[in-house]
Amino acid sequence: MLNRIVSGFFAVGLLAFAASAAPLFEDNFEKTAEGTVPEGYLVIDGGWAVKADGANKVLELPGAPLDTFSVLFGPSQVDGVMVSARARSEGQGRRFPAFAVGLNGGGGYRLQVSAAKKALEIFRGEESVASVPFAFESGAWIQFKLQVKKLKDGEWAIEGKAWKDGTPEPKEWSITFKANEAPPEGRPSVWGNPFSGKAIQFDDLRLEAVK
Repeated sequence: MLNRIVSGFFAVGLLAFAASAAPLFEDNFEKTAEGTVPEGYLVIDGGWAVKADGANKVLELPGAPLDTFSVLFGPSQVDGVMVSARARSEGQGRRFPAFAVGLNGGGGYRLQVSAAKKALEIFRGEESVASVPFAFESGAWIQFKLQVKKLKDGEWAIEGKAWKDGTPEPKEWSITFKANEAPPEGRPSVWGNPFSGKAIQFDDLRLEAVK
């Protein structure tokens, strides 16, 4: 009898943990028709569309025109959230792309691989506020994680990491920026600058709560 009670509490605990760990948003584009953008996404600019990539589907930004483009997705948040995704593009000659994931809307924060600079950067709006070295590998999928979290001292920590898909995730954040002002409320985003003339692809978008 005691074993059944303990097992029951354990099962309830597992269910509660699973419920609390459920993402706020998740999309791998497998249910979206090719040539379209998923319902609920807001294209700020650019020819974004879901494309087939072998047996997989991705959200793709074409390699032209050469400018900065973004699309918003998921629910609007201020802090206490983390966005993750994987992305890839290619260099061509001396030209290289830049691509990013973001939080807090179009004027918020984004974590960007700036391949020409060999850097991983945090942007606030159009301003780069932090930068660390990053080895871009043309054509390789890169995993991104970016979170915005309010600290006890009244500051906000913007923390990011990026690493080659298929390799171990770094235990520590690769790059951090602290802000004294609350970030704006806004939706997560993905960004692309196809300076190399090559398409930029995104997959496995996810937004989850963090403590």
